[in-house]
Amino acid sequence: MPSRSRRSASRRLPAVPLGVFGLILAGAAIGLLGFGRYVPGGVPPAVPIALGLAMLLLAVGICARHLVAVRTGEQLFQVSRRRGSTRWSLRSVVRRPPRIVVAPRRSKPRPDPERVAARVDTGMLRAAAKEFLELFHSENPTAGPLGPRLAAVLHEIDTTGTYWHTPEELEFGAQVAWRNNKRCIGRLYWRSLQVRDLRGVSDAGGVAAHCFEHLTAAYNGGKIRPMITVFAPETPSRPGPRIWNEQLIRYAGYDQPSGRPLGDPRYREFTDYLIKRGWRTPERRGAFDVLPLVVETVDEGPRLFQVPHQVVHEVELRHPELPWFADLDLRWHAVPVISNSRLVIGGVSYPAAPFNGWYMGTEIGARNLADTDRYDLVPEVAERLGLDTSHETSLWRDRALVEINRAVLHSFGLSGVTVTDHHTESRRFLLHLQKEERAGRTCPADWSWIVPPMSGSQTPVFHRYYDTETRTPAFTTDPDSTTRALQGDPPAFS
Repeated sequence: MPSRSRRSASRRLPAVPLGVFGLILAGAAIGLLGFGRYVPGGVPPAVPIALGLAMLLLAVGICARHLVAVRTGEQLFQVSRRRGSTRWSLRSVVRRPPRIVVAPRRSKPRPDPERVAARVDTGMLRAAAKEFLELFHSENPTAGPLGPRLAAVLHEIDTTGTYWHTPEELEFGAQVAWRNNKRCIGRLYWRSLQVRDLRGVSDAGGVAAHCFEHLTAAYNGGKIRPMITVFAPETPSRPGPRIWNEQLIRYAGYDQPSGRPLGDPRYREFTDYLIKRGWRTPERRGAFDVLPLVVETVDEGPRLFQVPHQVVHEVELRHPELPWFADLDLRWHAVPVISNSRLVIGGVSYPAAPFNGWYMGTEIGARNLADTDRYDLVPEVAERLGLDTSHETSLWRDRALVEINRAVLHSFGLSGVTVTDHHTESRRFLLHLQKEERAGRTCPADWSWIVPPMSGSQTPVFHRYYDTETRTPAFTTDPDSTTRALQGDPPAFS
């Protein structure tokens, strides 16, 4: 039995020379067969004929092994590199002219869900669609019978890999996604969410323009409207657009030689990224410079759009009793439009669906302006109040925090812009819980988000447990979306 190395060596014999040799043998065999008819005297005619037949059989065997392995549609020659060497093999004969394909050694690429259109598991999609449609028809009796609509949707999924929500299904799905949002305390008004159906818009310029319209429509002269704008969904053939910014209006953060940042430190890296991509900052940089909106599509890549000043509605912050508070030159934008979350309804994903409610005062006064990694205003306010900051037992932080929050509520109210305080909103949330229980539904909630960031134990939402199960429809935030909102890279589709 031949050794393993010998067999390997035999496999490495050049295929092309052997094939040519086989053809030569075939020609010689045919010549001998013909020569047998005119054999010289003394040589039996059977000898050259037998020799020719033997040579012909040998030639056929060589050709069959090295040339004629016909597989329709494959190339005649394929060159592949193995450990730096070139191996020739005669694979098959094709009807088209042969071509040489060089296939360098490389690892198998892994699919990137951000770079390609969504690859949908149709089985999971069918189940999610069925669950959503059952919910929609159970809560909307006037929508008609479930059966025909479900059959149509399942057929559409089987045919296209996705399906298209009716306007009524889209509106209901967006509202229920707010109802299911575990982190939101203001869900009592979930049915009032206004839905702007812009699923036909997928280009970056169109997305940006309609986002700016959203800011004006939601502001509504100060009477904030809960609103969502839904852009093109993900499909098996094309991904939907992405909005990078966490909110449509966010403030730039700049490093300074002093070491103390100017503006919002949360967005220093994002600001640096935008500057490198060509954003021109104001000639005189300030603490509340509005960042450009970044919209990315698979065709255009990320594009920057300056937010028009006329759609940026801001409230200047004043204190009802402390005149010096105005000298801090503070302000905040009026409409909190979350813009990098994904809306998922019945298995269909809408990656660009900016939505808003209105502010609870502590979101601005106890977090955005007070967190140590944000504007960190508590020490400065405490100093201006003349508080003893040498030890914690004076509770100087608490006292300064209360005054900042008083200024926020006072200023929004004075400007006629909708805002709510954390005590009122906590009572409203418990009312929402009661309504959900009466409707036979549980209400998911994340305690760490529902309890306000100041005076938590003084609010009724503090003293209870909550169901934490995630329900759909839902708003979700992809880890990559969070990274882009804070750092800029990597793009979704490059």
